[in-house]
Amino acid sequence: MVKLTRRLFFAALGLGALAAVPANAAELDELRVDWATYNPVSIVIKDQGLLEKEFEKDGTTVRWVQSAGSNKALEFLNAGSIDFGSTAGAAALIGKINGNPIRSIYVYSRPEWTALVTAKDSDIQKVADLKGKSVAVTRGTDPHIFLVRALADNGVKLDDVRFVLLQHADGRAALSRGDVDAWAGLDPMMASAELEEGARLFYRKPEANTWGILNVREEFAAEHPEAVARVLKVYEQARKWALSHPDELAQLLAKEARIPLEVAQKQLKERTELTHNKIGRDQRESILAAGLALQQAGVIPADANVEAAVDGLLDDRFTRDLTN
Repeated sequence: MVKLTRRLFFAALGLGALAAVPANAAELDELRVDWATYNPVSIVIKDQGLLEKEFEKDGTTVRWVQSAGSNKALEFLNAGSIDFGSTAGAAALIGKINGNPIRSIYVYSRPEWTALVTAKDSDIQKVADLKGKSVAVTRGTDPHIFLVRALADNGVKLDDVRFVLLQHADGRAALSRGDVDAWAGLDPMMASAELEEGARLFYRKPEANTWGILNVREEFAAEHPEAVARVLKVYEQARKWALSHPDELAQLLAKEARIPLEVAQKQLKERTELTHNKIGRDQRESILAAGLALQQAGVIPADANVEAAVDGLLDDRFTRDLTN
């Protein structure tokens, strides 16, 4: 009998054997996965116990960890606290450039999850109005990247704006209290601020929102490639369920995020697309454009090879044969 090595496994994976399990697979005692309110598919998986069902026969324990933002997911991945983490594509790129040993393997959403937000009675109408103002932002996340690119695109220097570094929910609260002039928002908190307080999205650019990306630790992928394939099989099951059950999905998000149902519906129906799954050219172009813009703005070092970093980040081995 021919022994199925990891190299042969990946070859088989490329030919469509997504769920194949090599005979010499390393045992996996615990699978550590994040969930996040900005990743609706993860909520479905957690709520329905799909990973627990998939790995039950192996005796593998599934441990769930909530990520409050891309920055937290990247921290957990870098520390080895989780094996799979949900981030924005550009945030994952910054992590990769900074030495975080991850690979981006799956698309869980195409969102417009960030915009620049201000209070309903604010005199801020455009990005240029942020000069001399304070903006709440979560460093290392898509809203942070979105804000930096918006300032650069509109001729506003970073030093002209006071960044107030807060986690997303705290940023929303700071805007509500009037402690900051604006906020680089993130759904569902952003939708909540709109509906509950009349907050205004004064700058939107959907194409500058980088994709919702699932990342895996490189070490985990090397040691447990078959487990990666099985996790993505479960993600596909949950994503397709979410597409077929939009009302139930909104109810799940409302429950887990502790927000009104109408807020969850606004996020999902107006600004979240779940019809993608593969890592490919579209993700590469979007993340590369963000990376080059951030390099021009001085956020990424001038000597960093952004294109090489993107190529080292994106890994399509596990999704080549997926269908929508």
